[in-house]
Order: sequence, then C-alpha cells, then structure tokens
Amino acid sequence: MATLANRGGVLSLEPEPVSREAVIAEPPFREDFSATLRRLFLGLLYPLRLSRIRILPLVVLLTAELMIDPGFATRRFDDPKYRGWQGLVGVSQDLSTQSILDNYQRGIFPFCHLGPMKWWCPEERAVLDPREAHHEKNIRRLIRQGKYHVTFDADFAAVMEACAEPRSGKTPLTWITPRIMRAFWELHREGHAHSVEVWDNEGQLVGGLYGLAIGAVFFGESQFARVRDASKIAVATLHCHLAHWGFALRDAKWPTEHLASLGFHTMGRDEFLQALEKHASKPGRVGRWSTDPNLDVAAWQTRA
Repeated sequence: MATLANRGGVLSLEPEPVSREAVIAEPPFREDFSATLRRLFLGLLYPLRLSRIRILPLVVLLTAELMIDPGFATRRFDDPKYRGWQGLVGVSQDLSTQSILDNYQRGIFPFCHLGPMKWWCPEERAVLDPREAHHEKNIRRLIRQGKYHVTFDADFAAVMEACAEPRSGKTPLTWITPRIMRAFWELHREGHAHSVEVWDNEGQLVGGLYGLAIGAVFFGESQFARVRDASKIAVATLHCHLAHWGFALRDAKWPTEHLASLGFHTMGRDEFLQALEKHASKPGRVGRWSTDPNLDVAAWQTRA
C-alpha cells in the first residue's frame, strides 16, 4: 500500500519502496587515464568558445570565493542570482542527496567538466507536459513489433555509463563524470533518480535515459542510443508512464532542435520557476519504479 512521506519538505507518495535486496554496493565509477586526459584537455577548451568565454572571469572569481569562504559561497544558493544567459548561480562541491534535491527544487542543476562543480539555471528551459507529448509513427510501430523490451531502474549504473560514452560525430567531452555518477547513484539508491532501459531480444542494453523525479516533475539528465531510435523508445515509454502517474512537468534543461522535434517547447526562467514551485511540492513517486504492464505505450494517445 502506498504511504505518504515528507522528504525535505516535499510530500511524496511511495508506492514501491526500495527493497533491501535492491540497495546494492556502489559500482566502481571510474574513467581510464586516456579518458581523464581527454576530458581535461577538452574541458579547458570548452569555456573558451565565444558564447561562453564572457562568463569565464566570473567562474574564476566564484571558485576563488569557494576556496576562501565555502560558507559564503554556499549561501549564494539560498537567494540565487543568475549570471549570463546560461544562468550561472554559483560554485559548490556539495553533491549530497539533500543539497541536490534542494537545488533542483530551485531550478538549479550541476554541469561541469572539471574543477569545482558549477550550478546553473538558464534563461530558457526545454519543457513539456508529459500528457501533451507526441511520438512519431515509426516509434509506435517499433514498439508494436516487440523487437525491444523496456524496463525502469533495472541497471541505473549502466545507463549513466552509457550516457557518458563518446558519441559518433560529436566532441568526446562529457559532464557525466565519476563524481556525478556517484552522486546520482546515491539519489537512485534513495528512490529519487530513475533510469529507463531499452533491451534487444538478445538481452543487450541498446538505449535508455536517466533523470531525477521530485514531486510531479521529472528532470531529464541524459539519454543514449546504440541502435537507431532506441532512445526515442525510452522517451515514449517514460512519457506514457509519467502522464499516467500524474506528472505535470518534464524538464530537459537547455533547449535544442532535437528536443523541439520531440515536442519540447521553450519556457522562460520566471515561468519555469513558478511551475516548479507548483508541481515539485506535490506528492511524488519515491522508490523503485517499474513499468506498468497494463499500459499500451504504442497505442497511448496524448490529450493534445
């Protein structure tokens, strides 16, 4: 039976608590020496791009502030100020579960390739109401064909590691570092972070995504596909369940053309924070997630 719990001031509906068997040891999240060197080199070049270099002096200043007075640096998050279109809020090394939950409820998320962790709340967010999501006919057809099997929370660590892998045609630089993996693993263990896995008929993990759920809001972190459209199958399955479970807001951070093709639209920061205040305080689903066999994802129709 579901129970109502209060976690950090947020009421949470807990239909399926994480069992003792599900709480396994933390995987050894590591990157090899060549991957570390690549991240350090590309991470140093990343902020030198014209669209980002203007905020670099502020990053240096906030980093120095963190080293001199960590307490003052942390207090910046209590009354956030947003710098640049990226919305830099501050620098903090605190990746504890409660701090991450508190910051996400303020619309602030971590994104950093190297050095102290930077936290952001950009001017615009890519969002949608899961009840209004739309999916291409070929994705519905793929789901009906039964070539793939979808699970929730079956292998959270493998999904994060796959999301961090270099991708063809893109700069091999990831923000999903071992410290981010360890932080989100702990969130997963406590029932806040969730993964969607797409498996082929041979039991190989071919696609998926992961994110954080607070109240009636799901914050998407990253997704991957090892075969064509596998990540879209994960997205379709997730949105169908989120809509069925009463989620009202799906956040995907910075807007992109790809997200727009999936039905996401742009929302300004002030409007997003208002929506977050409304929906993140609702009862949520804290605990291990599983797919609902009674839901027909391929036949699911949005209200749009």
